[in-house]
Amino acid sequence: MGDSKLILCCFIACILFLGVNGENPYRYITWKVTYGDIYPLGVKQQGILINGQFPGPHIDAVTNDNLIISVYNYLNEPFLISWNGVQQRRNSWQDGVSGTNCPIRPGKNFTYVLQVKDQIGSFYYFPSLLFHKAAGGYGAIRIWSRPKIPVPFPSPAGDFTVLAGDWYKRNHYVLRRLLDSGHNLPFPDGLLINGRGWNGYTFTVDPGRTYRFRVSNVGLTTSINFRIQGHKLKLIEVEGSHTLQNTYTSFDIHLGQSCSFLVTADQIPQDYYVVASTRFTRRVLTTTAILHYSNSKRGVSGPVPGAPTIQIAPSVMQARSIRWNLTASGPRPNPQGSYHYGLISPSRTIMLSNSAPYINGKQRYAVNGVSYVPADTPLKIADYFKIPGVFNLGSIPTWPPSGNNAYFQTSVMAANFREYVEIVFQNWEDTVQSWHIDGYSFFVVGMNGGQWTPASRSSYNLRDTVARCTTQVYPRSWTAIYMALDNVGMWNIRSENWARQYLGQQFYLRVYSPANSWRDELPIPKNALLCGRARGRHTRPF
Repeated sequence: MGDSKLILCCFIACILFLGVNGENPYRYITWKVTYGDIYPLGVKQQGILINGQFPGPHIDAVTNDNLIISVYNYLNEPFLISWNGVQQRRNSWQDGVSGTNCPIRPGKNFTYVLQVKDQIGSFYYFPSLLFHKAAGGYGAIRIWSRPKIPVPFPSPAGDFTVLAGDWYKRNHYVLRRLLDSGHNLPFPDGLLINGRGWNGYTFTVDPGRTYRFRVSNVGLTTSINFRIQGHKLKLIEVEGSHTLQNTYTSFDIHLGQSCSFLVTADQIPQDYYVVASTRFTRRVLTTTAILHYSNSKRGVSGPVPGAPTIQIAPSVMQARSIRWNLTASGPRPNPQGSYHYGLISPSRTIMLSNSAPYINGKQRYAVNGVSYVPADTPLKIADYFKIPGVFNLGSIPTWPPSGNNAYFQTSVMAANFREYVEIVFQNWEDTVQSWHIDGYSFFVVGMNGGQWTPASRSSYNLRDTVARCTTQVYPRSWTAIYMALDNVGMWNIRSENWARQYLGQQFYLRVYSPANSWRDELPIPKNALLCGRARGRHTRPF
């Protein structure tokens, strides 16, 4: 009788679990990851292709869709894909970074099972290991609103993806060896738009019609400025948040960030430059694509339109102008502004300070004096199996220590489910920082120059700041965010400057619930890859 009850309980639990996801569509995707010759800057390179493509194929999904993505690794190195901005609700098992997943070994495959739960917007995927991002392997993620959820703009005539960022002519393994030897990367060789160099990509539009451009900075080291010759950019979305629809002539997009603009083809029919250029660099790199009117008989002409270069004040003002559209629906029908983030008092403040120390004579990067080193076993898997010695909670302080000493550590910060925290990113370096938090969207409540103090809160926007997953911190400045820790798991907090991330400017936030309930966190996947000290163990029977 006891066994029968146990079986019945398990059956009911499975039905409840499957019912949550089963009512939403499943999309099945198969990717073959290979090396291939690419010529993005006119020089032959070894690129990472997905199904023979660079950039990789788009992922198109609707809010709450389930994505079943089978990845076959035909490289000669371990490989993982991560999903920049996809929150993996209750499911850090699928996050695709070294702290959550064992790598897919050469010649093997792994199937990601993830849900774009309660999300809309523009994001991208990328390879997360071994500096593979410098070889490509990235692509766009577009999450569309459900048909009955109102969207605060008319349906555009077309939807274009712009994956822009800096690029190196050297192969990824050469760059990796350079970093491993204790040196920083040189200045990039150029910029790409959708994997192409100067005038290598064309967007075709019909006169008088309006189009959506989803722009992501998928580069390694530099912020970019985006603009279209003679056309206005109407901002409508930032990383899943509908924004007030301000209009810009050019727009700064920092490493790892994504946003959407409406662009109306309201100029004389001809071809126009679509431009990306580096921001905050003494030497300015520029690349172009073509906006082609379908009835155009004239190619691009005139100088490439200019934009700010090293000036910081205009970028700060622009960043502060990005506001949440309080009356627009997000992924659910209720208005975004119905969540009053500014009326909730944070339970604690965490300050994170980046630095660029030399440790044992080699260039490293650190957070609060700790330079992250990967463990031999993914942290999430070690936590599940309670394997000792892989990491220690509290191995990174929640406040910058005094002094300039830095050390190596597999750094993990402890946090509790349903905490509401204030995080201050303090940047004393002379370069713009870009920070990303996996598993979450947070509210960028303030940014300013100098040292953050409690008095800085008087300048916070507690009404309509935007919610996003990646934020910039200007030189010798701070940025503050509010974040509700409503997603149990092991979550990567990292620099989006990929050299800094690779050399230690990252750590993991373990958001813990003692309930041990599927309501708070999904169970370990049955197909989870086990490696390191977890090798030989078993996941679960069903």
